[in-house]
Amino acid sequence: LNIHWVRSQFGLVSQEPILFDLTIAENIAYGLEDVSMTDIIDAAKKANIHQFIEQLPDVKY
Repeated sequence: LNIHWVRSQFGLVSQEPILFDLTIAENIAYGLEDVSMTDIIDAAKKANIHQFIEQLPDVKY
């Protein structure tokens, strides 16, 4: 049994949203390694947050 594989199969979805003191991209990709910006933007679009992020003043992923 590969412990890294097992851990990669679990996730946590809290009832309360949590943002870490990181960039938006780092918050979206939190816990994952080597995530491309394309994948991050795609995840934001799927979560219906991409358009909101794009409208924020002086904020980049």
